[in-house]
Amino acid sequence: MNDEASARPSATILILRDGADGLEVFMVVRHHEVDFASGASVFPGGRLAEGDRDPALRGLCDGVEGMDDGQLELAVAAIRESFEECGILLARRPGVAELLGAADLAPLERYRGKFDTGALAMADFLRANELRLACDALVPYANWITPDFAPKRFDTWFFLAAAPAGQIGLHDGTEAVDSIWIRPAQALAEANAGTRPIVFATRMNLMHLLGADSVVAAMAAASGRAITTIQPWLEDRPDGKTVCIPAAAGYPLSEVPVDVARGGPWPDAPG
Repeated sequence: MNDEASARPSATILILRDGADGLEVFMVVRHHEVDFASGASVFPGGRLAEGDRDPALRGLCDGVEGMDDGQLELAVAAIRESFEECGILLARRPGVAELLGAADLAPLERYRGKFDTGALAMADFLRANELRLACDALVPYANWITPDFAPKRFDTWFFLAAAPAGQIGLHDGTEAVDSIWIRPAQALAEANAGTRPIVFATRMNLMHLLGADSVVAAMAAASGRAITTIQPWLEDRPDGKTVCIPAAAGYPLSEVPVDVARGGPWPDAPG
């Protein structure tokens, strides 16, 4: 059995926009050959890279005054992963309040694949292009630790962010092979129907969005909510094993049959 210390730090970002029918979130479909959540629809994210820990980044980011080093590393990782996996970059020019638009992003596209290989560190990218990361655009949303019985374990922080105006999003074609802007209720309905594989933590965090009808509402709700770290555990019940999370975390469900958590239909779940 693994212990909590073996869970690798990672960051995930729920990028939101107001669509014609309500709140939408950007999701990518993982390549079937990747080693985690293969074939599933997920939010952009991944493990911390060595470059995310560069102390120089503190002077190249906005909104980090109250962050400790660990929080800053996670914020940088979330923004980097968003840029790598879906081409959305939360950054701005020095002294400019607005985030980069589509025209600003076009010449930066060539950098997307260089972070993952280690060929480029975020601090060098920011200096070379005279940019600052907009860590102030992130709202902490959730913290999930993979159960200690799982073979691959992550300590993942989820963040919310509003999509910058004009930035549309497009999967990278390597780790992610498809992408979609989708309403949380629609994603949950498709997961329930078996047409869109979604892992347990992603599904639960989609359910957490159901009460918000706009980006502003979702960000406000997250800003006012205390975050309870969630490490699911198993309990034996008369009708079988059940996956449990702390009720204090405030999710619509706090326990789910293990077969359901592994991808079965959730007939009583919202959405």
